[in-house]
Amino acid sequence: MRVFLFVWLGQLVSLLGSNLSNFALDVWVYQQTGSVTQLSLLILSTTLPVVIVSPFAGVLVDHWNRRWVMILSDSGAALSTLTIALLLFTGQIHAEHTYLIYLATAVSSSFSTFGWPAYIATTTLLIPKKHLGRASGMVQLAEALGQILSPILGGILLGIIHLLGIIVLECICFLFSVITLLLVRFPNYKVIQSQETNKSSLLTQALYSFHYLTSHSGLLALLFFFASSNFFVGILEVLIYPLILSFASPSQLGTILFIGGVGMLAGSLLMSTWGNGRQNYINTLFCFMLLNAFCMIVVGMRSSVFLFDIAAFLYFLGLALINGSAQVIFQKKVPPEIQGRIFSFNSTIRGSCLPLAYLIAGPLADRIFEPLMIANGPLARSIGQLIGTGPGRGIGLMFIVMGILNVLVILIAYQYLPLRFVEHELPDSSGAT
Repeated sequence: MRVFLFVWLGQLVSLLGSNLSNFALDVWVYQQTGSVTQLSLLILSTTLPVVIVSPFAGVLVDHWNRRWVMILSDSGAALSTLTIALLLFTGQIHAEHTYLIYLATAVSSSFSTFGWPAYIATTTLLIPKKHLGRASGMVQLAEALGQILSPILGGILLGIIHLLGIIVLECICFLFSVITLLLVRFPNYKVIQSQETNKSSLLTQALYSFHYLTSHSGLLALLFFFASSNFFVGILEVLIYPLILSFASPSQLGTILFIGGVGMLAGSLLMSTWGNGRQNYINTLFCFMLLNAFCMIVVGMRSSVFLFDIAAFLYFLGLALINGSAQVIFQKKVPPEIQGRIFSFNSTIRGSCLPLAYLIAGPLADRIFEPLMIANGPLARSIGQLIGTGPGRGIGLMFIVMGILNVLVILIAYQYLPLRFVEHELPDSSGAT
């Protein structure tokens, strides 16, 4: 447990640095270009490498020493970030050169793709099965702290040390993470491989994840359930800032993000203290996914900062429990020696819908939904009587539609028995102690 806590601390600092840098880059790109499309491309440059690289990263994680995988992952991400710092220092990045930031961000994201499955797979070896829920809660806690601190510190530090200083600070955070990993030792684990596996190609071994999951229909259904839900969430992820800023100030936006972070912190603490190994995690997942879908619908109904505050708290509280519950299910059911490739394959499938969601979000809002909800638009006298008209109300309607579609996906998924009873029908892995 002491080793886990030490590693967790290093990953927490690394995550804080990454979130701070991501927030600062989002703000900088949007301020320099004034384009939602450019902001979408920046988000895409972070997501797309995960989808492409993850299946192969997982295979290598299962073959290599996972501690060194995490060290190389953080080191590579730090070098990519340092490249951005050097370009900023030499004055080679301007509004028309944002593609350089996209490229460096994509490289950094590719390196990070190796670190995450190594981290989660190693947690399974470090923590007894009955405490995996608590460990998962601590992982979500780290994300919550990043959610809380990054918009506050980012807004302050942008005015003091500017983007260059924040990028250098992220490099220091990566260095701290690498030092903590160098100071610990991970337990050994036995990798069982046949002679045919050793001779098979990287692509063949990557596809093993798919074959494994197809023979465990409950896990495969859980994965595709997340992917379909992520598509709707991905569309709204691009539009959340424009929606809030259509009726609120930037400082109020920061407050809403902060409250969302507090909700995620509360959910993480709840997962950490409540996860004693006896819960029905799949039911927890379904309940809070339904709550999050209703939060999407509610925030689309009214332009209210107070309403957004409540919805943000509940949404991110549920998000911590959803992600934590799914992580524990996979950790319990999948043997540790193949968890690297399984968790990487999960990242690929869950993220595969996001690039399309990011690309269509802007055109859907600008060309279809916003024109529908202008003062004299086609829906002004019908739906407009309920949710209002004017700037941002088309995006509000998108939130309502995506929330309703998400509810339908949840209800359909619940009817699939292998998914609903995945914890009972599948035996725990012999590697989960």
